[in-house]
Amino acid sequence: MTPNGLEDMKTKKNCREMKLIILLAITAAMIYGCTVSTTKSATKGGCTMKKKLDIRVMGARRYFLLHLPQGYNPDRKIPLVIVLHGAFSTPVQMEKQTGFSTLSDKFDFLVAYPSGAYGLFGYLKHWNAGHCCGKAAKDNLDDVGFLLAVMDDIQAQFPFDTSRVYMVGFSNGGMLTYRFAAEYPDRLAAAAVLGAAIGGQADAETPLWMPPKPAFPLPLIVFHAKDDQNVPYDGGISPRKRGERTYTPVAQAIDFWVKNNHCPDEPRTETLCRDQVTKTKCADPVHDNDIELYTMDKWGHRWPGRYFTSRLSQEDPLKDFAFEQIIWSFFQNRHRQTNSLLSR
Repeated sequence: MTPNGLEDMKTKKNCREMKLIILLAITAAMIYGCTVSTTKSATKGGCTMKKKLDIRVMGARRYFLLHLPQGYNPDRKIPLVIVLHGAFSTPVQMEKQTGFSTLSDKFDFLVAYPSGAYGLFGYLKHWNAGHCCGKAAKDNLDDVGFLLAVMDDIQAQFPFDTSRVYMVGFSNGGMLTYRFAAEYPDRLAAAAVLGAAIGGQADAETPLWMPPKPAFPLPLIVFHAKDDQNVPYDGGISPRKRGERTYTPVAQAIDFWVKNNHCPDEPRTETLCRDQVTKTKCADPVHDNDIELYTMDKWGHRWPGRYFTSRLSQEDPLKDFAFEQIIWSFFQNRHRQTNSLLSR
């Protein structure tokens, strides 16, 4: 074979290899949304990646999704929002339903979607919130420690503003949010809980579990529907799940945080969305440690955001209601307070 023939074969081989590399890169982009590289040229943002930690449960490494906003600049520290899914849900579903990645692109903040442990084929994930739920609670899985590890891992690669870290949790994820906020209020600037109980009992023989008294006050926004059949608004046994497990009422959670925050004002109530939503606020005009409760008469146990409300009829007063935007408005101007204020 002539030297030119050998050269042609090498060229064709290189082309095939290059095509394979490009194909693999495209496949990876489709799977993970963006690169994990932290280089300025590679990290453009507007994408969601999967990151695994060296923490294993039943042999499987624990992971979280991380969304970088469009135009992400690693030289500028921005806020971090941690969003926790409910039992038997997934980070992918939570990202899709909550719309926080869309808000991230618009308002420039990082979003982490940690994954619960156990599960089957990537599903049935859940959290140990102390009093609930499932195998995670039975085995006393250290989910609080996992969330701390998630924060540390993000900070190591994508440094964020540590004074502007917020946590959002729905259902079982909301229960863990209550627990984390109580145990580590100094790591958060504010928290949001939806469709969750702060405490409960596995059965009549088990003592009531409640989180410890927080060392510091923390701003909190809560949502719950009165017709929630999974985690009843007034507490007690779940009408849908039945069994022996009981949950504390929403009022007990609000009272817990109002007392913790030393809220000086009497709660004020107003109605929204043609009386479909009731907002009760206990304001702290001096230290900004407000407590807000949003109650719906009829919404059940689902995320109260545009993913669902956009499908309502134009005449429905809840059409396009987006609680994710209310949460971000509550979060965005709040910073973790200094120790002098926290210890009052």
